[in-house]
Amino acid sequence: MAVPDKRMTEADVVGELCSGMTIGVGGWGSRRKPMSIIRELLRSDIDDLTIVTYGGPDAGLLCRAGKVAKVVSGFVSLDTIPLEPHYRVARQSGSIKASEWDEGMLLLGLQAAAWRMPFLPTRAGLGSDLPVIQPDLRTVTSPYDDGEELLAVPALKLDVALIHMHRADRGGNGQFLNSDLYMDDLMAMAADRCFMSCEQLIDTTEFPRHGTFHTQRISRLMTTGVVERRGGAHFTECPPDYGRDEAFQREYAATAKSDEAWDAFKTKYLDVSEEDYQRLVGVAS
Repeated sequence: MAVPDKRMTEADVVGELCSGMTIGVGGWGSRRKPMSIIRELLRSDIDDLTIVTYGGPDAGLLCRAGKVAKVVSGFVSLDTIPLEPHYRVARQSGSIKASEWDEGMLLLGLQAAAWRMPFLPTRAGLGSDLPVIQPDLRTVTSPYDDGEELLAVPALKLDVALIHMHRADRGGNGQFLNSDLYMDDLMAMAADRCFMSCEQLIDTTEFPRHGTFHTQRISRLMTTGVVERRGGAHFTECPPDYGRDEAFQREYAATAKSDEAWDAFKTKYLDVSEEDYQRLVGVAS
């Protein structure tokens, strides 16, 4: 059977997006984010997005660039910098709406969408102000003899998911090589379409040479397109291929201090092609 060829560029992916979409972004904090696609999205005129994420610089950059109407998150952090500074500014200024869920609740929302369920029940959040602050979080009563009241986490249905894997084949199968898949498989299954960037495209038969069987967790049935981009997760970490660029991350975080600092950063690093960006930061493309 012929293997489908789903190879695309970042520009091809962004060409499939439009304003008003709900977009899930894989990775975790400042770890293995599909940053080359995010940078291409920053160069577009797309806005009014709802972003669903275990957030890091993906959320911060998109908020600062005025692309976001709402963020649904389990947290938004740069890991070594606890709170993403541009997200904090957007949150405090009220320029975005925010649904800030427990990490496990976000997982359940994605799982519900992946399983085509309207919601999944949990005890997390009960007794807190979450249902008061966020009225879309409702309670349900168990239909069994216990009659327990539970929080109903609504399905987080995504128009598009953007994820980054270490290895992939041209048909859209993906492989992670570090210790955690995060929720990338759930993001992919919760979305109508999923676009995956990767560090390296390999032949399908080569997956066992790179990792054990359980690391091939993204199926071609989940993906619409695949982008090969070495360094595509920079400046977030993508071990074992590379670690987080802490110096660049600090430079980025400092741009939240003033419009002038942001404008200079944007002109230097974001208003250029991905190839020029990678040359500037010293990432092999």
